[in-house]
Amino acid sequence: MLSVLLAFLGACTLIAAAPGPSTVLIIRHSLRSRRAGFATVLGNETGVFVWGLCAAFGLTALIAASRLAYDVVRIVGAAVLIWFGVQALRAARRGPDPERAAAGEEVTVSPWAAYRAGLGMNLANPKAAVFAMSFLPQFVPSGVPQLPTMVGLATLWAVYEVGYYGAYVWFVDRLRPVFSRATVRRRLEAVSGGVLVALGVRMALEG
Repeated sequence: MLSVLLAFLGACTLIAAAPGPSTVLIIRHSLRSRRAGFATVLGNETGVFVWGLCAAFGLTALIAASRLAYDVVRIVGAAVLIWFGVQALRAARRGPDPERAAAGEEVTVSPWAAYRAGLGMNLANPKAAVFAMSFLPQFVPSGVPQLPTMVGLATLWAVYEVGYYGAYVWFVDRLRPVFSRATVRRRLEAVSGGVLVALGVRMALEG
């Protein structure tokens, strides 16, 4: 079982290291505040755990088997990505408020709003559902109860990624003096917004 867990954590590391919309959102909210960044991570990992539970109970198979269900989730997910992307692009175009910047204030995202954003981003991705369904069963050893083992693996997956993405939040927070510059902030907002819109359009156009 130890070798299985080590292999599982190695696979989780590779999954988390692959850039995706959740990573972009985590970094963007981390630019606002450390609390917003961590809240986004918790929201995203709640979504990971939910999809893991659905995979354990066989519910994600319904999305994979039903073209209509998959397409509905896909279109909703694309709309969510584009909406977040447009928000970032608008923030980049608008730039920081000179009066608030002069007063040392910064526009932040509340932890609850950041949590909901992270959760919504993950749950609106049908690929996350299908991936969980195909990923978790590979690490269930033969001869052990499948349901509790998959629930345990889903829990471990989510907790592990909290620590992994938490390092992203910490890194961004450490470089806050650099990222807080108006020019740098606007460019980062523009890049993150463009990436999210592009991912949303690609998801919408996928057959």
